[in-house]
Amino acid sequence: MTDAAETTTPATITYDDFAKVDIRVGRITRAEPFPEARKPAYKLWVDFGPGIGEKRSSAQITRHYALEALIGRQVLAVVNFPPRQIGKVKSEVLVLGLPDEHGEVVLIGPGHDVPLGGKLF
Repeated sequence: MTDAAETTTPATITYDDFAKVDIRVGRITRAEPFPEARKPAYKLWVDFGPGIGEKRSSAQITRHYALEALIGRQVLAVVNFPPRQIGKVKSEVLVLGLPDEHGEVVLIGPGHDVPLGGKLF
């Protein structure tokens, strides 16, 4: 599968532009089905530690992840986008992932446990 992002040259940004995107590590504390979503998805609660706290999100990750396997998993998320209403869920963070060969989301996170709230740099 060829993705459009692979075939185009990305726009150049400065480090200051990159630094504006606040990507932090959090731990999934709760996950529930999201049957109202247009595409199969889960509702997630992610704890980013004392500075940010617990935030809600939704994610279309049902292909690779069972609900019970998500609990305790560390993930990366953008924490400084404005909240977005997705159906009945107010998504407060964007949990990050990469597409597999079929376009299904694979979550990204640290290779080892790290302190919650750590900022990607």
